[in-house]
This record gives sequence, C-alpha cells and structure tokens, in this order.
Amino acid sequence: MTVRTVHAATRLRTTLDGKPIPDRAVLLTGDRIEAVASLAELTEAYPTVRVRRWAGTLGPALVHDGPLPPAPSPRERVHALFRAGVAAVPAAYLTDPELRAAAVRNDMAVLDGPRPPVLVTGGRADLAVFADDGTCLATVVAGRLVHRRA
Repeated sequence: MTVRTVHAATRLRTTLDGKPIPDRAVLLTGDRIEAVASLAELTEAYPTVRVRRWAGTLGPALVHDGPLPPAPSPRERVHALFRAGVAAVPAAYLTDPELRAAAVRNDMAVLDGPRPPVLVTGGRADLAVFADDGTCLATVVAGRLVHRRA
C-alpha cells in the first residue's frame, strides 16, 4: 500500500532563494514528491490523505556544507543536522566509516557532487520548515519526518 502525506505550511518555497508562495502544499508518496499544488486541490484529489500542517515556510531541506557538528556519537552528529533542516551532505565530509554508516542508516543523502536544494515533482522528498526567525521547525528526509521541534 502506498503511503501518501501532504505537508502544508503558511508559505512554500520551491528553491531556497525562491519567493514564498501562500496556499501551496507538497504531496509525498513514499520517498518522492508526487505533486506541488494548493492544499485544497490535493485534499480534493486524495480525500483520505494524511495532512501535516506547519506554521512557517516549507521548502527544500538544506545541503550541509562543512564538517558535521561535534556530538558524542555519529548518530547524534547526523541528528544535529536534522535539527538544522539538513537532509544531504557531501561525501567528502563523511570520511569516517561510522559517520557515513549513521548518515546512510538515517536516509541522509550523501552527495558525490553539487545538488541544489529544490522541490520538484518526482524528486526526493527532502523538506524543511523554518520559522520566521530561521529556526528549523521540522525536517523530512526521504519522505520520513525525522525532526519536529517540540
């Protein structure tokens, strides 16, 4: 059975520097983006879909650029990135086998080359929601909610 989830927020950006658009939502099917449309259109087309509503701006998750933050374990280092809205990291920063394994185990995208963060139909479902002050409220990696600010 295919699991679909709609993520809707006050505003949506399809790129990090794109203009925020009101009344837009993202439909995820598994680890892929199935559609970007208005919340009304998506819930009409899929009346039983689970809807997650967020206050703030929904957009593509970030690509981390630099060494991972220090933490007591590789898993905690990866989760520190999730709390910052990150879903991808260049392979060059994952030279420690335990750190790379923790990233892969948690579905973090490990990039061999540059990949601009963008929300596009058919693309990997990596999303983040940010408050107006820049605080990450939620991070979705490969369609799975991995961080939600309490």
